[in-house]
Amino acid sequence: MERGFDKSMVTRNNVCALLLAIMLCNSSLFAQFAKLDWKVHNVGKVRQVITNMGTLNKALTKFPGLINSEFPPGSDEEHLYQGGFWVGAITPAGDTLVSMTQAHYTPNEFYPTGAPWDTVWVASKGDTLPIPYRQNYVGVSDQDFICRYSDYNVLNITDHAPLYLDVIQTSYAWGSPPVDEFLIFKYSIVPKKFPLKNVYIGFWMHSSVGSINAGDNFIDELTHYFPEYHMAVAEDDRYGNDGAAISPIGFRVMNPISPDLKWTFKYYEHEDLPGRDPIVYREMASGTIMLDRLDPSRAHIVFAFGPFQLNVNDTLKVDMAEVFGFGMKGMLKNAEYLDFLKAKGFKVPSAPPKPIFRVTTGNHEVRIDWRPQDGRTNPELYEDASRGDTIKKPFEGYRLYKSTKGLNGPWSLLAEYDIIDDLGYNTGLEYDYRDVGLLNNVEYYYTLTAYSQPDRVTNFPSQETSLSANARTVTPGTPPPKTVGDIAVVPNPYRGDIAYSSYNPPWERPQGSRPWWMEQDRRIQFINLPERCEIKIYTLAGDLVNTLRHNDPNRGFEDWNLTSSVGQAIASGIYLYSVEDLRNGDVQIGKFVILK
Repeated sequence: MERGFDKSMVTRNNVCALLLAIMLCNSSLFAQFAKLDWKVHNVGKVRQVITNMGTLNKALTKFPGLINSEFPPGSDEEHLYQGGFWVGAITPAGDTLVSMTQAHYTPNEFYPTGAPWDTVWVASKGDTLPIPYRQNYVGVSDQDFICRYSDYNVLNITDHAPLYLDVIQTSYAWGSPPVDEFLIFKYSIVPKKFPLKNVYIGFWMHSSVGSINAGDNFIDELTHYFPEYHMAVAEDDRYGNDGAAISPIGFRVMNPISPDLKWTFKYYEHEDLPGRDPIVYREMASGTIMLDRLDPSRAHIVFAFGPFQLNVNDTLKVDMAEVFGFGMKGMLKNAEYLDFLKAKGFKVPSAPPKPIFRVTTGNHEVRIDWRPQDGRTNPELYEDASRGDTIKKPFEGYRLYKSTKGLNGPWSLLAEYDIIDDLGYNTGLEYDYRDVGLLNNVEYYYTLTAYSQPDRVTNFPSQETSLSANARTVTPGTPPPKTVGDIAVVPNPYRGDIAYSSYNPPWERPQGSRPWWMEQDRRIQFINLPERCEIKIYTLAGDLVNTLRHNDPNRGFEDWNLTSSVGQAIASGIYLYSVEDLRNGDVQIGKFVILK
């Protein structure tokens, strides 16, 4: 007997209203029973949001990013609009049910509890974490995320009947080649209330491969299935309006692999997406392998396998890889490499721990020091039991990089220092660097890495700590003066016909993760400010436009984005300002010009 709940009898317009109603009605439930959290894998070439709802997009979390799945970093190239994990099964009562972390028209059905520890835990290789449901967890990769969610923590979700499953999800990311172009996901699925028959596991991919700067990057994808890898792939059509994306995206199942399993690969038109539980289950369990779709369209993919028989408290372990690469050829090479990684138990030589560095800013200069200090992590002393050679301490050297664009680079190598051992440059170690000739009050970005000797026994290359994981924003400049007197506005005049965002480093840059410049990114700067002061900006007629408050013992400047106190962009004209030193009441008055 097939019974289930209708997830499809809602129109597209009703879905948003339905979800909003659910969130509003259950806001107290979410607060009580679900501690929603997110993290982003960012140590390698993959930037992927992870939630403790089991999704590969933000779901109901507060993730502020514009891109769910970027490869490579800084490319603005999206790969997933939605993605997640499904479980379908038949209950002892004969109900045919499917629980979904994410689907296109269906409310989220997996949630964590409200316990303070039911969040996304983070570990590096060798770290030991006191996770209540994974006691003494030891980190495997350069960046492990661990979380738990269930399909019964929130019960009054419209058209949802739970299978009463607990899922522990662990994901791995590495920061150096050849293991930095994919992520590994490990799922432990446990029935908690009743046994389940004919269980099928599915992965949902609504890909969106292309630049987020193009409006139609979600409708020109090709879909592929590679049976030798058990991998579903979405690839951008190179002739679409959004250009040719750098990488496809693939979901590869690595475990369990058995000749007894039935595999399903299906794609759907937007209007034909399955909704009711029995229909979704039949799609997952159909064993249909559709031919590759080579006509560009939206990529709505269901990739599933089974069946499994699970008793209460049995654990079904599933390993999935999210695979990227430079072109289809690069992605398939990475998919093949995953077999070697699996054979190694996902344990490979790793980079040293990230070095700790200290920054001192000055007038047009930055000083960086990374001499190891007592009681702090020392990369030069790390040991790596995953190596095949006999080198006990494989540390080789340090590299210092700089960027003028952002915390994700692109990076320029400033200096490299390695130990004298007949490998590398044999420069000898240094622990400080002085970067001069910089612009004051402008952001620069620095990162320091440590790298290892190659493992010549396993033919594994030198490993380097993640550039972005150790990156810092640094702003050179003079300290605040004792009081007012030398305050100035730069640039003055401000000219709207100048592309300040194209400077290197840019004077104006988009805020947050947004890659494009907008009107609210305009910037003038009040410089030579005392530590505590109040800036008032007036029109020439004496009308107050905005008030800025400055309170910083280290930074003697304050930015203004040329908007009024109510968020309205100002017009061209001459403006007056007054700056009052709040410590002694001294005031300086001046003027500046805006030309748009």
